[in-house]
Amino acid sequence: MNPYIEILRPGNVIMAVIAIVLVAIVGHTVSIPIILAMLAVFFEISAGNVINDYFDYKIDLINKPHRPIPSGRISPKTGRNYAYLLFILGTICGFLISYLNKDWTAFLIVVIADFILYFYARTLKSTPLIGNLTVGFMTGLCFAFGGYTINNPEIIATSWFLGFFAFIMTTAREIVKDIEDMEGDKAEGAKTLPILHGAKLSAALALILIIIDCVLCPLLYVQHVFSIIYLGIIAIAVIIFIYSGILIIRNQDEKTAAKSSKYLKIGILIAFIAFALGSF
Repeated sequence: MNPYIEILRPGNVIMAVIAIVLVAIVGHTVSIPIILAMLAVFFEISAGNVINDYFDYKIDLINKPHRPIPSGRISPKTGRNYAYLLFILGTICGFLISYLNKDWTAFLIVVIADFILYFYARTLKSTPLIGNLTVGFMTGLCFAFGGYTINNPEIIATSWFLGFFAFIMTTAREIVKDIEDMEGDKAEGAKTLPILHGAKLSAALALILIIIDCVLCPLLYVQHVFSIIYLGIIAIAVIIFIYSGILIIRNQDEKTAAKSSKYLKIGILIAFIAFALGSF
């Protein structure tokens, strides 16, 4: 794969863009602002991934030596400038959305995202739990951003609920990923939650967050946000979430953590499918 595409982490970026698509489906809306919102999220999350790799260069030499910067396929300076370009493109898209909607909330969200993504990569990532919460918050913010792009009060309220779901589950997954990356993080002197307070406690917190989200899932049906179709599909996601939580609470070695993280990602994708199909 071309290193300039690989460094964007297309899989993660597509999942973020799907958040906008889901909100558009829930709102039964297709418009130029929605298309711009998809582009904005694409550029912003891509920028966040690239600047993260720039600041994580030394850690990735141990944890992810195959990535474009530590492997030498992209120089650190080029990676940094690439991230800046992507941030600018995302901000322009946010400006155009607000200009068309005559409401500057969407643009403000993008500007806030610029600062959060940059400072997360530079400082917050290695801050115990705060870094995990930041990633979760940014994931949830994608849904809220979609709601404000449509600019409909009812859809905005629903988008915040979906965003909260994404926030909780993403935070849980980020904690699991920190357990997976403990070796490299220790070598670099990072102070993540598993390093400071132990993998067992971190796994327990991840499990609690997973359970909270699983308990909240039926509310979207009870509140008549989604149809019975949603309930059937989300049940599959819930089973996968619980299984992932059981895996990580039983064993916190690197291999198990990687497996748990993978299953959580699959569960989140299935949940997204439930959101989409449940809106009909």
